[in-house]
Amino acid sequence: MFTRLKEAEKRFDEISDRLGQSDIMNDQEEYKKIMKEYKTLSPVCEKWREYQKWEQAKVEAEELIAGDDKEMKELAEEELVESKKRLEEITEELKILLLPKDENDDRNVIIEIRGGAGGEEAALFSYVLYRMYNMYADSVGFKTELVNANETELGGFKEVSFMISGEGAYSRFKYESGVHRVQRVPETEAQGRIHTSTVTVAVLPEVEDVDVELNPADLEIEAHRASGAGGQHVNKTDSAIRMIHKPTGIVVECQDERSQYKNRDKAMKIMRSKLYEKKMEEQNAALASARKSQVGTGDRSERIRTYNYPQGRVTDHRIGLTLYNLENILNGAIEPVIDALAAADRAEKLANGEF
Repeated sequence: MFTRLKEAEKRFDEISDRLGQSDIMNDQEEYKKIMKEYKTLSPVCEKWREYQKWEQAKVEAEELIAGDDKEMKELAEEELVESKKRLEEITEELKILLLPKDENDDRNVIIEIRGGAGGEEAALFSYVLYRMYNMYADSVGFKTELVNANETELGGFKEVSFMISGEGAYSRFKYESGVHRVQRVPETEAQGRIHTSTVTVAVLPEVEDVDVELNPADLEIEAHRASGAGGQHVNKTDSAIRMIHKPTGIVVECQDERSQYKNRDKAMKIMRSKLYEKKMEEQNAALASARKSQVGTGDRSERIRTYNYPQGRVTDHRIGLTLYNLENILNGAIEPVIDALAAADRAEKLANGEF
C-alpha cells in the first residue's frame, strides 16, 4: 500500500508541474485528461501527507520518551498515543481512497424503467420510480431529460427512459439496476387485496464516441410518428426515431423531442451506451463468475428491493437494509439507501484486499 502511495504522490507532483505549463491550455483534450487524473489523486495525496505528518509526530514522541527529560516524557507519551490513534484512522481512510475506482462513476447516466409482472399496476409503479429518481436528481443538482415514454391510459409507463446529467451521476445511480418489487393495494383493485408487482430498472453510463466503435452501416433507422396516451408525446410529424443495431439486435426508440434530429441524436447516445454495456458485460464475465458482488450493479434479473405500502417499508435485499420511511423515499429521499449500498460495496472490496 505504501509503495502505491509514494508512486501516487510522485505522479501527483508531475501532474501539478504539467498543469503549470502554459502550453497545456492549448490542448483541451490533454488538459481535460490531466485534470481528471489530478482530481483523482488529490484526495489520496492530501491524506498521505497527513499520514506522514502524524508518522513524524510519532517518531519525535518516541525520541522524547527515550530521553532524560521527565516532564517532556509525560507530554510525549500523550502525543504518542494520539499519533498512533490517528495513524490507524488515516490508514483505513487511505485504504478506501486506494480502492479501484469505477471508470464510469463520473459519467452521466441513462435510466430505463419497464413494467414487469403486474400489468397496469406495474406500469403505475414505473411512474412512481421515475418520479422518485427525478426528485432525487433535482435535490442534488442533477439535470434530468426525458428520452422516450410509452404511457398507459391511467398515467403509468409501460417503459420510460431518461438521462440524468451531473458529475458523479453514475456513482449514485449504478446500484439501482435490477428488479424492484412493490406490494400494495392497486388503484385498479376494488376488493382491497394486496398485490405484488415488479418493475425492472437498467442504469447505463453515457459514453463518448471514442468509447464505442459504431459502424453506421450496422444501423437501421426508421422515422415514425410519436405515439402514446396523449399530451406532448403525440404529434403529427414523423419525428420519432427507432434505431436497430443489426449485428446485436439492440433496439432504441426516442420520441420525446419534436425534432427528428434531436431524437436521432438522443437515440444514438443510448445506442452507444447499450453497446458499451454489452462490451463491459462480456469483458467482466470471467470476473463475475469468480466473485459475484454482494451489492451488484448490473444484473437486471436480480430482485434488489421491495416497497411495501401497508407497512411503509423499503427493504434492500442485497445488504439486508430495511427502512420504515417509504413515503419519504418515494418522494426522492433515497440518499440513505444509496449511501448504505456504497458503504457495503466498499466494505466488501476492503475485505477482499482490493486496495
